Amino acid sequence: MRVLLVGWSSVLHGEATAGDVLATEAVAERLTAEGVAHDLAWSPAMHRAHGPRGGLLLDDVDPAAYSHLVWVCGPLAGEPVRELHARFAHAHRSAVGVSVLDPADPAVTGFHVVVPRDAPGTAPRRDLAARPASPAVPVAGVYLTRGQGEYGARRRHDEVADAIGAWFDGRELARLPLDTRLDPRDWRLPATAEQVLAVVARLDLVVTTRLHGLVLALRSGVPALAVDPVAGGGKVGDQARAWGWPAVVGAEELLAADGALALDEHAAWCLSGAGRAAAARCRDEAGAAGGEQLDALVAALRPTGS
Repeated sequence: MRVLLVGWSSVLHGEATAGDVLATEAVAERLTAEGVAHDLAWSPAMHRAHGPRGGLLLDDVDPAAYSHLVWVCGPLAGEPVRELHARFAHAHRSAVGVSVLDPADPAVTGFHVVVPRDAPGTAPRRDLAARPASPAVPVAGVYLTRGQGEYGARRRHDEVADAIGAWFDGRELARLPLDTRLDPRDWRLPATAEQVLAVVARLDLVVTTRLHGLVLALRSGVPALAVDPVAGGGKVGDQARAWGWPAVVGAEELLAADGALALDEHAAWCLSGAGRAAAARCRDEAGAAGGEQLDALVAALRPTGS
């Protein structure tokens, strides 16, 4: 007996959701506990994330190697489901944790056993995605800019942003694209500075090419991995020096062959106890930030001799 677990995260044009994957992992955990041999099959896109942790490409699977097929989660409808009935015609086919819209649909009737989470005439059951324990993943807020034309030929903003995006691929970081721009007319953007700070304070890490992405992270006691997108250095690198903050990468360093390694090393430090402690010290010092600038302004505003 060998079971192949499939779902919408397995088929080429399926829409994979976090719920689909967690429900599949819940089934895999139970089969492991029961001593049932099984494999997980993924679509090409999902295999990039889950293949290294165990899993096969569905297109590469030999159906003859499996006595059972189990479809997990999602609506039980559509051509991809019906195609699997034909491809695994020899196997015992089950579906679990699914939504049944039409009990007469061939996508449904092709299964020997259907254990739905919701179906006409049945009481709904709690979804399997709530079940499996999952490791905590650090949350990285990402503040990038592709603008700043004032730097002219020294701009490396687009290349740097692309390199950071490529670096995230395969890293166990929950990425949250954010913006420091305020616009109360657009619900997708923060309306006030306090809203920005409220989000930053809940992050584990900030990855930023923006000066204020760095400053607001340190003000909040959140480690920042800063990348200066200006060739030769610009305001991001200057601000990192002003704070004595070591986790900064220059554009040339990032775009070199080993640029990803530099990001890895700084990210690891930021997420370490030492990085968190350094960020906490910056938070404690934030109240005095810019004091000399304010003193100079006040002095300039006072009449001479007053």
